[in-house]
Amino acid sequence: MKSLEENLTQYAAYHRDRRNIATHFAGIPLIVFSVVLALATFSHTVAGVQVTPAAIAAVAACAYYFRLDAAFGLAMAATFFAMCAGASEITARLPVAGVLALAASLFAGGWALQFWGHRFEGMKPAFYDDARQLLIGPLFVCAEVFFLFGAKPALRRYIEARVGPVVARRAPSPATQSR
Repeated sequence: MKSLEENLTQYAAYHRDRRNIATHFAGIPLIVFSVVLALATFSHTVAGVQVTPAAIAAVAACAYYFRLDAAFGLAMAATFFAMCAGASEITARLPVAGVLALAASLFAGGWALQFWGHRFEGMKPAFYDDARQLLIGPLFVCAEVFFLFGAKPALRRYIEARVGPVVARRAPSPATQSR
C-alpha cells in the first residue's frame, strides 16, 4: 500500500492550478455525496439494525483513510457521517426514483466541474493513469482544507518539494499549446 505522502503527491501532480483545485472543492464532494445518496436508497437488516450500502462503503473508505493518517481519517469520518445522515434524511422524504434522479444530477454536475477544472490545468485527471486515484481525490480535498488552515505543514512541504507549489495559473504544456 502506498503511503499518504506517495498517494497525495501522485494526485497533486495533476492538480497544481488553483482554479482546478477550486473546482475540485465543489466537484468531489458532489460526486461522493451522489454515490452515498444512491447507495442509501436501499438497506438490509443485520442483527435487527438497518444497514445501507452507503454506510458500509463509508466505513470501508474511512478505514482506509485512517490507515493512511489518523487526523485525515477522523476528518473524513466526520464528513462521511454528515453525508450519510443527509442521505438518510433525503431518502426518508423522497421516492426512490426522485432520490436516484437527484443523485444522478449531482454526479453529473460534480464530474462536469472536475473536467472543467482539468481544462484550466491542461492535464487529464489523475484517475486516467491510476483508477485508485478516485479514492484519493476526497483525501486530496481534505488535505487542501488542512493546508488552508496551516495544518500539516510538513506534508505540504513534502508534496510541494516533489511537484511544485499551487499556482494561480498553470503554464500551458507544449502538448496543449499546439491545439
